[in-house]
Amino acid sequence: MDKIEHIGIAVKNLEEANKIYTSLLGASPYKTETVASEGVSTSFFKCGQSKIELLEATNADSPIAKFIEKRGEGIHHLAFSVANIEEEVARLKTEGFQVLNETPKKGADGKLVVFLHPKSAHGVLIELCQDINS
Repeated sequence: MDKIEHIGIAVKNLEEANKIYTSLLGASPYKTETVASEGVSTSFFKCGQSKIELLEATNADSPIAKFIEKRGEGIHHLAFSVANIEEEVARLKTEGFQVLNETPKKGADGKLVVFLHPKSAHGVLIELCQDINS
């Protein structure tokens, strides 16, 4: 793993959260995007070499809606940048991690993504990210 790529934060209202994080970080989001397959709208903020991703559910059945219903707003996942997502998934499986989606899928911000079950990492949902152009 190369670095922490971003921290994902589940929010009820993306517009309101954007205002708060714009004030907090002193900069507007550099990108907003909807990922229909995940039922989510996102905003990305730069914070040094890492990023903050705000996630708002676009439908009641999305993972973010279910997360907020169960746990409330807050940190949803920790994402790590990887050079080769397939190799990293294979390595982590041999280490005993439970992979939620073994086939990388297109995520937000030009990434291929794979998620690891929170039970594998002491309650933290882990996202592996590889630039699509890598």
